[in-house]
Amino acid sequence: MRMATSSRKTNESKPLDPHCSLHLAGAAQIPHPRGNGGIALPPPLPSAPLASCCPRRRFLGAAFSAAASEVAGVAQADVSLVAVRGVRAALAVVQHPRGAVAPVSPRRHCLLHQPHPHRAPRAAGAPHQLYPIPRPIRLLSVSVSGPDVPLGPAVDESYTLSVLSDSGSADVSAATPWGAIRGLETFSQLAWAGGGAASGGQPIVPCGIEISDRPHFTHRGILLDTARNYYPVHDILHTLRAMAFNKLNVFHWHITDSQSFPIVLPTVPNLANSGSYSPAMRYTENDVRRIVRFAATFGIRVIPEIDMPGHTGSWAGAYPEIVTCANMFWAPQAKPALAAEPGTGQLNPLNPKTYRVAQDVLRDLVALFPDPYLHGGADEVNTACWEDDPLVHRFLGEGGTHDRLLELFVNATRPFLVQELNRTVIYWEDVLLGPKVAVGPAALPKETTVLQTWNNGPENTKRVVAAGYRAIVSSASYYYLDCGHGGWVGNDSRYDKQDKEQEGTPLFNDPGGTGGSWCAPFKTWQRIYDYDILHGLTDDEARLVLGGEVALWSEQSDETVLDARLWPRAAAAAETLWSGNKDSSGKKRYANATDRLNDWRHRMVQRGIRAEPIQPLWCSFHPGMCNLSQ
Repeated sequence: MRMATSSRKTNESKPLDPHCSLHLAGAAQIPHPRGNGGIALPPPLPSAPLASCCPRRRFLGAAFSAAASEVAGVAQADVSLVAVRGVRAALAVVQHPRGAVAPVSPRRHCLLHQPHPHRAPRAAGAPHQLYPIPRPIRLLSVSVSGPDVPLGPAVDESYTLSVLSDSGSADVSAATPWGAIRGLETFSQLAWAGGGAASGGQPIVPCGIEISDRPHFTHRGILLDTARNYYPVHDILHTLRAMAFNKLNVFHWHITDSQSFPIVLPTVPNLANSGSYSPAMRYTENDVRRIVRFAATFGIRVIPEIDMPGHTGSWAGAYPEIVTCANMFWAPQAKPALAAEPGTGQLNPLNPKTYRVAQDVLRDLVALFPDPYLHGGADEVNTACWEDDPLVHRFLGEGGTHDRLLELFVNATRPFLVQELNRTVIYWEDVLLGPKVAVGPAALPKETTVLQTWNNGPENTKRVVAAGYRAIVSSASYYYLDCGHGGWVGNDSRYDKQDKEQEGTPLFNDPGGTGGSWCAPFKTWQRIYDYDILHGLTDDEARLVLGGEVALWSEQSDETVLDARLWPRAAAAAETLWSGNKDSSGKKRYANATDRLNDWRHRMVQRGIRAEPIQPLWCSFHPGMCNLSQ
């Protein structure tokens, strides 16, 4: 099999120079760990300068590198990777958990290697039928009409994929490298490992097919909080790889919070020196550039978030004079809480130094993150924390308001971001909707402001877009992956009660109670999949919804549980954000999503992603038997 890339300025596909193509000749047998007789794979090849021979197509080369690697689609034990000066390529072979080729449509399949008579894959219980084998696929052609299109918001990710029965080739065409990545990922998901007599032990893909595909939403992301608990760089890279498998394209990096400030910024290094958990738990400039570069290789944008003016207690170690109520007990007895959770501290809008430090932070951040969007936070501003400061207390006593304090901060930082740093600003919905502190629309021009929703489900999304703002949906009731794991604050006597709680009072430690998790219950993949983020919107309002993000806040997560917290629940969101959760008749697709997600979970595990199971393995061996009704 050969993989070739080309740029396409017209409707005709023109191949690259011969030395830019990967010629995969012959096959090596590698025993499969489950003992199914081995999988035919390409042998190692000499180096060929694919990326370097096409300097104008830097991202096309990156797209080919990334997507060809995705075509492998399995764990290291299952593939032979061919190194080509940084380009990784392999044939697509995936072993189904049943140890056989899964029934797919259409019936005709193409081998990825040498042809020989074989029995076609069949549904369970169906008689074998002998089909003449089509020509093997020897060429995977990738053509891109706009190889220099940069990665950014609303970039075209559409593609077409065709596998003709007797052509001996598969073709991926896209307008941009980012569409090519998505098309090659789809090709990798069409491939299955041989299953004994069913395919002669050869990898196969369905043939006689043509797919035209594009995402339903342009913004499909994961939020990862690295402030409550630290995640090593290699775990972030691992997550980015899993995101690419699922066609997710935005990594929302919630870098800092009151608990820690783990990023080293050159102008204000003491923020990390004093605010991180330890020197080993910091992200250096090189770390950040590596993450951003790696993400871009797979068509993933990295949007940084430095939450302010709230959630900034970690700034107090370096600049105590600009932080109010820092390092205080968060829930003093008989007084208002100073924060939503342990870890107090907010930037003081009345101290001029606040803005000098904030601008240094933002300037350094923009130098590290090239994306045109930057997240400014602005959620959960606590009025009692501000009131602890004498200067603020006097301001309020003289007729000032909490809303005015937030407006002062937004008016001093937002224009700097937009006009001097050329960024579109994302804020959490709180900045406009409150409930306690908010600013008016005049402080938030719609052209350069995006609001991210997280409260009240579709209701707040409706409020945001009805006001004319673009929206990113992360409704906690559906998309928060940390929910339902119980409480994490200590010295909580509510857990001492064993007997049933009094009727009519909120449940806590009873079955059906929150167990201390403010956003309980646990968000199942079914609940995530079922969420229609456009629910109740007019067509005009729906066009303002950029997409959605599932969020993993990390009070009770770190790298040891990262995969299981994210996957396959984030995969459920990924499918709905790419293709919606309804069929052409408008009916929800949940019923047939179960089998599809179950198979996909096994693929992810074979690709090295330790995704949680969603069913017993028995269900894969007995299709249809695990349904609620026949």
